Amino acid sequence: MVDERKVAIVTGGGRGLGRAMVMGLVRHGVFVVAVDRDEEPLEDLTSLWGKTRLATVTMDLTEPDAEQVVHSAAIKAFGRIDILVNNAGIGQSVVWPDHWVNPLRVWNIDLEHWRRFFEANTHVTFRMSKMVIPLMIEQRWGRIINVTTSLGSMLRAGFGPYGASKAAAESLSRITAEELRGTGVTVNVLTPGGLTNTSANPGAPFDRSKMIQPEVMVPPLLWLISNGASGITGRRFLASHWNPSLSPEEAAELAGAPAAWDPGKSLPKEPERNA
Repeated sequence: MVDERKVAIVTGGGRGLGRAMVMGLVRHGVFVVAVDRDEEPLEDLTSLWGKTRLATVTMDLTEPDAEQVVHSAAIKAFGRIDILVNNAGIGQSVVWPDHWVNPLRVWNIDLEHWRRFFEANTHVTFRMSKMVIPLMIEQRWGRIINVTTSLGSMLRAGFGPYGASKAAAESLSRITAEELRGTGVTVNVLTPGGLTNTSANPGAPFDRSKMIQPEVMVPPLLWLISNGASGITGRRFLASHWNPSLSPEEAAELAGAPAAWDPGKSLPKEPERNA
C-alpha cells in the first residue's frame, strides 16, 4: 500500500508499460486516471477494476487543450492530483515497421514525421507537467515520473526521431527536478532498461519471451511515489536492474543514476538576478 490516499494520472495507460503501471498502482491502493487515445484497452481496464479506483479518459494528448480535459476528469473523479506518470509516446515501429532492417537516416526523415515524434514524446510531457506542477506545489507534495528510454536508443544510428525526442524529455526532466527542489515535488525518470515486449515494437526481430516484460516498471514506480523517496529527484532508474530482494534504498542505488548524463557533480546555481 502507498502511504496514504493518492491520485495518479498515467498517460498511455491502455497498453504495454502504461497498462502494467495502472494495474500496479490500483492494486496497491492508488486512485488512477488512465489516459489513452484508444477506447478499447481502457474499457478492458474498467471491466477488470470497475470505476471506484479507476477513471479513464480517451484522448489524443497531442490535441489542443488535451491536458485541461485530463485535469478536469481527474478533479471530477477524485478531487486531486498527486502523481503524474508521463508514459504516452510513439515508437519508431509505429511509423516505420521495417526500420529494424531498413534503418532510418536523419537526412531521409520527413519533417512532419520528425515533428510528430517531438509532439508525442516531448511536448506532451511538457504540457502535462506544466498542468500538474502548480497543484503539486500548492499542496507541497507531488511525484512526476517520466518514461524515457535507454541511453543507447538516444545515441544509436537509425534512431534519430525517437532517440532525440526522448533525450529532450530526459533533459526536461532534470531541469524540472532542479527547479522544483525544496517544493515537495520530485521529478524522476523511469525506463525499462532495454527492448520491451510491447506493441511499440511490433517488428522487432527478437524472441519476445526474452524481452523485458512491462511489469518490471511496477516495483520502482511504487517506491518513487512513496514518502520513502521524498528526497529522490533528478534521477533515472532502469526498471530491469531493480532487485526486489533488496531494500528499496539498496535497489535504487544499484538501478539509479543521475538523469540526463550528469556525472553526479553539483549543478551550477542559477545566477542571481538584480533586484
